[in-house]
Amino acid sequence: MKPSTTNKARGTSNIVKGDVKQAAGKVSGNRNLQAKGQVQEIVGRIQRGVGKEQKKDGY
Repeated sequence: MKPSTTNKARGTSNIVKGDVKQAAGKVSGNRNLQAKGQVQEIVGRIQRGVGKEQKKDGY
């Protein structure tokens, strides 16, 4: 698999996982879990963006 595809897929996965952690943190009142979910979502958005840029460059 191309690096661009891998980064886009992993980025999307991190976004979804982050959303789930945030929701679980809100429901349980666990602010730490909620914060970890936000960080993971941001990391996923960055990673997905890197994959999109790699695709533009032909990687």
